[in-house]
Amino acid sequence: MKPSFQTTLRDRVVLSGGIGVHSGKPVRLVLNPAEASTGLVFLRSGLPNGASRRIEANWSKVTMTELCTVIGDGAQHMVGTIEHLVAALRGLGVDNCLVEVDGPEVPIMDGSAAAFVEAIDRVGLRQLAAPRRFVKILKAVRIEQGRGFAELRPADSGFRLDVEIDFKSDVIGRQRKILDLEPSAFRRELARARTFGFLADVQHLLKAGFALGASLENSVGIDDGRVLNPEGLRYADEFVRHKMLDAVGDLALSGSPLIGEYQSYCGGHKMNVAVLEALFSDRSAYRIVEAAPVAREGARAEFGMAVSPAFLPERS
Repeated sequence: MKPSFQTTLRDRVVLSGGIGVHSGKPVRLVLNPAEASTGLVFLRSGLPNGASRRIEANWSKVTMTELCTVIGDGAQHMVGTIEHLVAALRGLGVDNCLVEVDGPEVPIMDGSAAAFVEAIDRVGLRQLAAPRRFVKILKAVRIEQGRGFAELRPADSGFRLDVEIDFKSDVIGRQRKILDLEPSAFRRELARARTFGFLADVQHLLKAGFALGASLENSVGIDDGRVLNPEGLRYADEFVRHKMLDAVGDLALSGSPLIGEYQSYCGGHKMNVAVLEALFSDRSAYRIVEAAPVAREGARAEFGMAVSPAFLPERS
């Protein structure tokens, strides 16, 4: 598979039997191949009168970042907890996919992206004829909130994440991870990292209508300075790895793979999305480029980067 070309799935794949971590309701998910330049798009079905709604997985469609990332264009026309699935698609290099979901949330599965990676690997990827587009960061953009920050910076190639968390809990403490994003690293380092929460927060969340489907089968639970899950952690630093997984999913809402570096300290969904909004509000901070044929004497044509006149949509 050549990284210069767009990709999609080879075939449709169905995930059933999952539930929404906040709604607690069963959800059926179908990942479908899509044509070049479709991008990542959700088809929200199960609406009143059998209606359905297409929603682009784009920063301009984000309606909420409390506890999870939600996209949509109204109270009924929305899909939440999209970050783990979108992270799997971006992490494995899927450019185009139509995601059918028949409820208000993507299923939480085991709290990580592992089930989505397995589903994608089950059918594999198909290379398309169109060149891949990228969002190249041209200058630093930074968001600050309290003691935390999120920043996007230029880089010559690729995409690097530098994520640090700092919790008062002794179980978590201060953890930092740096990773160059590419499929093998995503599978090995991030895909199996699960979401986590504190038992002390559960009653408050339940009263607010959240975490109705949360359990130790889909979350790492923490209480009294210990991990409640009998099997323990999957990685010694699973907490920061999951925050990085979330960042991959949220930053995939840029619409195309990023070329640059991302650094955050005590960040989360809100700052991940806010830094994208700041980036795209400044036309001098980024450029859309695409892999374009570059003729080389005595050799077959290869692909380099060319500027595209296209721009990503602004928030409506």
